[in-house]
Amino acid sequence: MTNRIIKGMKLFLQKFILWILIICLPVICGAQSTQSYINKYRPLADSLSASYGIPAAVILAVATIESSSGAGKNAKILNNHFGIMGKNKLLKTRKIKTRYKQYPNITASYIDFCNLLAKRKYYKRLKGNINYHLWVDAISKSGYSELPLEWKKRVTTIIKKYKLSNTP
Repeated sequence: MTNRIIKGMKLFLQKFILWILIICLPVICGAQSTQSYINKYRPLADSLSASYGIPAAVILAVATIESSSGAGKNAKILNNHFGIMGKNKLLKTRKIKTRYKQYPNITASYIDFCNLLAKRKYYKRLKGNINYHLWVDAISKSGYSELPLEWKKRVTTIIKKYKLSNTP
């Protein structure tokens, strides 16, 4: 009887550990892939920040959210890391219909995002200002997202969680 109890406990522990791994591993891997994405594109965001006067934290956080850390369908197929709508050739090449813009490379997507912001009314007022709160607020109010309050919260969370800005 004692052997049966020990075997039962071992089986329970094995199942419990497996369950913990199934639940926790995606969270751990997701955080690692987000950090890897940020590390990979930080130099590009820094460079564009210097050129456009848009905080690198904002550029990176928006790209992280909109591209699912580079793992999203639009990021992979269209090189679109910002959810920008426009023309693409997917219907002709892959028989896929989508409203999102296709880019020749990821850098072009980042540049287009900065150009898009540079055309907005708030740009002149905020250009060079490193306060990401002002930028995220202005972008969310300009209709960039279909769910502005949720989007603003998610972008701000990424900036804080991954310490993308020196501004509190």
